[in-house]
Amino acid sequence: MSNASHTASHPDSHGKAGLAGLVLAAIGVVFGDIGTSPLYTIKQAFSPHYGLVADHNTVLGVLSLIFWSLMVVVTLKYVAIIMRADNDGEGGIMALMALAQRTFPSGSRTAYVIGIVGIFGASLFFGDGVITPAISVLSAVEGVEVVAPQMHALIVPLTVTILVALFVMQRYGTEKVGKVFGPVTMLWFAILAVLGAVNILHDPEVLKAINPYWAVNFFATHGWHGVFILGAVVLAVTGGEAIYTDMGHFGAKPIRYAWYFFVLPALMLNYLGQGALVLEHPEAIRNPFYIGVPEWGRIPMIVLATAATVIASQAVITGGFSVARQAMQLGYIPRMIVKHTSKHTIGQIYIPAINWSMMLVVIGLVLAFRSSSNLAVAYGISVSATMLIDTVLLALVARALWPKWRVWVLPLCAFFVVGDVGFVVANGAKLLQGAWFPVVLGVVLFTIMRTWRRGRELLHAEVRKEGIQLDTFLPGLMLAPPVRVPGTAVFMTADKNVVPHALMHNLKHNKVLHERNVFLTVETLNVPYAPKEKRLKIDPIGDEFYRVVVKFGFMETPDVPQALMLSCDRGGPLFDPMETTYFASRETVVASARRGMPIWRDKLFALMHRNAAPATGFFRIPGNRLVELGSQVEI
Repeated sequence: MSNASHTASHPDSHGKAGLAGLVLAAIGVVFGDIGTSPLYTIKQAFSPHYGLVADHNTVLGVLSLIFWSLMVVVTLKYVAIIMRADNDGEGGIMALMALAQRTFPSGSRTAYVIGIVGIFGASLFFGDGVITPAISVLSAVEGVEVVAPQMHALIVPLTVTILVALFVMQRYGTEKVGKVFGPVTMLWFAILAVLGAVNILHDPEVLKAINPYWAVNFFATHGWHGVFILGAVVLAVTGGEAIYTDMGHFGAKPIRYAWYFFVLPALMLNYLGQGALVLEHPEAIRNPFYIGVPEWGRIPMIVLATAATVIASQAVITGGFSVARQAMQLGYIPRMIVKHTSKHTIGQIYIPAINWSMMLVVIGLVLAFRSSSNLAVAYGISVSATMLIDTVLLALVARALWPKWRVWVLPLCAFFVVGDVGFVVANGAKLLQGAWFPVVLGVVLFTIMRTWRRGRELLHAEVRKEGIQLDTFLPGLMLAPPVRVPGTAVFMTADKNVVPHALMHNLKHNKVLHERNVFLTVETLNVPYAPKEKRLKIDPIGDEFYRVVVKFGFMETPDVPQALMLSCDRGGPLFDPMETTYFASRETVVASARRGMPIWRDKLFALMHRNAAPATGFFRIPGNRLVELGSQVEI
């Protein structure tokens, strides 16, 4: 996940930026997570947790499983197939969810269930996502122990220091630092490939692992419980979902080129090189990545690995900002303060609440688990479940939207489900050892998102029930109109057919009506970017009253004043910024045991609603042109 430049989000801008430049940028941002997996994957596969002996057949079996997992899960499923399922150029589980929902009637039971499943998958993905910075940086710093065993006690403090510095820097944006991501990550993959090739030359026998026979032989030798090794193998494919998530930022072609011709070969050479080292020196299994580096190069490699893991962590953090903005736009989490860190790229955003929450969780994970091996046990179950959900959503999209391809895509989806279930089962076996954490975090996030969504529905229902229909109210008002004052009043309302509370309060207390009155509703579409022709809809309803609907996509930062500037081109009122006053009502929610959700969820929603950023700030309405009026609503 990442929050790359918005300017590269549309297909027509991909060609202008230059394919080579986009490939380099994609290497720097998209593949950070999956690119740092060689630091810990093979070491974890032979940890005491799985009880494997590093003999010839077992090493080849594990390597074969890693190779074919990368080929089937990442190359075939994500890069070749799922990246075809773009939602107006955007990817990721929320974009795929919105695309799948569009294949069913709006408001139908199936669309509702798809929304539930998609949000649950996004929650789980975030649950595993916060482990990425902890395990990546920790595994890189653990190389210090190979060079100087007496420095073992400094590993955790060094890791915490690096991570704290990374999160503190987020407020300044990543535009300048981001320029070095591509070259540093490219150097990382190049060195992975060179180290792997050198070690393979010492024992070319390891190349036999490409033959799927060794993967099958592994299961034949170890019996049914051999499936549990998939709990370690999944570490090699974590980050595969992020490849699809970042598709909108760089385009499918640059990501595919980077994967096929650079990233995949480098990863496989390194995995095979580590395997060759273990075949030759079985004792190297305690840390095959660093032991495979010549002694003179270990300290520089620790520095490079740390830089690579910081870049991978940066991608996860900025991805958290991007997904949070999507969830806010789609109405699944409370509005938060969103700060723009670049004047040139609207995609560069910083959300303080998300940043500090992630920092607390990540630092807590490092202090609680204290080693990459312990964290690896917790890693994988949520991302496996997310991959399973991706497969189900892909099948729905293929069935409805791909008539020519579904003949071969749907059988492949059935094949993918078998593999995904295997990964989920293998990781599920680690629940008591630490895998419970991302699951619990995912369930908590899911509960928060569903509570916020349902609470908003109840709140709007109560407002609508107590409200007066606009079409009946206005004719009566104009029979004996109050004093009209110059200027334009914009009344923000969630229901365009009901008289806004703010208007009622204004008439009751101020006893005046503006020269022009606009009832404004903001809607979020289930596409990433609202087409210009759908941005603004103006419906004159007489006597200088207007009903206006402004639409934004779920990837956009809503700017209401800017959108309203288009009104004069659509036959609507001219919005002079100095003559326009915005009126908004801010409800105080009171939890009630007699209706709505269970009382604890009502109280949770009331707490979130009380602490949510005002809609006016989220929609970028200037504070000096705003009048807020309060009301109390019981749900």
